Amino acid sequence: MAKQEDTATGTIEKAPSAAPTYWISPFDEIDRLFDEFLSSSLLRPGLLSRGLRPELRAFAERAPRIDLLDRESEIVVRAELPGVDKKDLEVTVSDNSLTIRATTSHESEEESGEYYRREISRGSLARTVPLPAIVDAGKAKADFKNGILEVTLPKLERSRRRRIEIG
Repeated sequence: MAKQEDTATGTIEKAPSAAPTYWISPFDEIDRLFDEFLSSSLLRPGLLSRGLRPELRAFAERAPRIDLLDRESEIVVRAELPGVDKKDLEVTVSDNSLTIRATTSHESEEESGEYYRREISRGSLARTVPLPAIVDAGKAKADFKNGILEVTLPKLERSRRRRIEIG
């Protein structure tokens, strides 16, 4: 660093250098980017495709978005499944998790003069949701309307919230 002397006060100050005093490793930068990618995109569906071109987003977004409600005696899970038919939907539940699987298939054709286009889209999606309490899988109910799946899972008696009086 260069030193500059202030003639009015007689003090010497260090001038900032133009170049950084540390070396940046390209490997450190790649590690940082990789860590950032893993911590944001895989834990929250939808973030993975945020930077992709629109035509590639359909391939990246393969986990349905959900709402999870933890009520006193039950857990309700709602999932967005646009374009999915009821017959292509599978829901499984265990004591502490819910898994939603679906397959999609869509075809469109367009013809105008010499122009002809046909687009086919097929795929599958899946999401396993950890549940905040142990549920009674035998009493679970599911309803599917207008692309929204709603699963109601009654909690086992031992898993229900209880208010504790403070003495």
